[in-house]
Amino acid sequence: MDFTRKLSFLVFLLCVLISLQNQEDDINEKFSSRTDKYCSLSHDNDDSHSIFDYSFAPLPMFATTSVERRNLQQQTEARGSLRYDYYYDTCPQAEQIIRSSVRDLFRKQPQIAPALLRLVFHDCFVEGCDASVLLDSVEGMHSEKESPPNESLKGFDVIDIVKSELEEACPGLVSCADAVVLAARESVILAGGPFYPLKTGRRDSLTSFAEVATFELPSPQDDVSKFIETFSSKGFDEREAVSLLGAHSTGKIHCNFFVNRLYNFSGTNSSDPSMDSEFLSLLRSKCNTGQASLLAPASKSLSPSQLISTSPSPSSIIHELSSSLVEEPAMKMDYEGPGESFGTLYYRSLLQRRGILYVDQQLTAGEETKTWVQAYASDVSLFHKDFGLTMMKLSNMGVLTSPMGQVRKDCRKVS
Repeated sequence: MDFTRKLSFLVFLLCVLISLQNQEDDINEKFSSRTDKYCSLSHDNDDSHSIFDYSFAPLPMFATTSVERRNLQQQTEARGSLRYDYYYDTCPQAEQIIRSSVRDLFRKQPQIAPALLRLVFHDCFVEGCDASVLLDSVEGMHSEKESPPNESLKGFDVIDIVKSELEEACPGLVSCADAVVLAARESVILAGGPFYPLKTGRRDSLTSFAEVATFELPSPQDDVSKFIETFSSKGFDEREAVSLLGAHSTGKIHCNFFVNRLYNFSGTNSSDPSMDSEFLSLLRSKCNTGQASLLAPASKSLSPSQLISTSPSPSSIIHELSSSLVEEPAMKMDYEGPGESFGTLYYRSLLQRRGILYVDQQLTAGEETKTWVQAYASDVSLFHKDFGLTMMKLSNMGVLTSPMGQVRKDCRKVS
């Protein structure tokens, strides 16, 4: 009997041990799965841009000691990848400096918001987000600034001010490319748009791509097929492309970008038939001054010699932006007033045949593009979500990471 009881006890004990081992295996499997998520979501150019991205944590939660954190950071830097809170150790105040600088300037001149939003698009769409659009022309290199699609770009002095403050706090550490994408995100928030998380660690280009900018940037005169083709060539589907054009919810459009729709559409000496008649009258009233000169190509901008090249003050940029943005007839994108939610008026206006630019109105000419216009016009939350995801994708296009490129001390010239 004693032997039987002992045998039963041993069997019971063995079962308990097996059960505990199985539980441990389950825990390890779940833990491994969770860490795999961290690893898989930390790669460059990840096509999944969920706002609930697990890698949004600065470092994985299982790095518990300072030594482990630093080792993980060094491994990430060695791989040359972007990551959240890239400047955590080297310049922890970097994003706050950018945020404060942009907000201070915005309070004095709100037009910097659309200027920065347009600037990031024109930078990232040409050879990636590498601050190449900021470089001035030098012997042997023609600047992107001087290519026809970029001649009316503004916001360079905003980045100069931001960069000078970054250099004062953390010399030689924060790239101009990161400053551009983070300043643009702040401008979206200030314009009433959504916050979206951004990885950092971009490096700056050693050259500018004027010829590429001339031929690859989309035109305000593009029809829907050309629009789809241009964005598709950069990896954007129709949904993403339509959401990205929601950036036209803010800012001003100079009349010379759309005056042909009012008076001489496609050489017909008449207006664009796709435009609402009352809206046509409104635009003609805004753009009637100097009609002949407006029909000339849109190509006015400050020359590099006129741009402030060293340590511009906030007052200088306010003066430049105030004078340059109002000297030509223009139409405000939020023409019904700033109370409209970011994106709402833009898409509703397209359905009412009130798109200001030809490329805007053409979004209703394609079956799928019109579907997304209708969706965003009726659901601003959906638009904000899609716009944020697409801006994340745009901001990660073709980035340079260590050891490629450099961190410029002056965004206008190679260090």
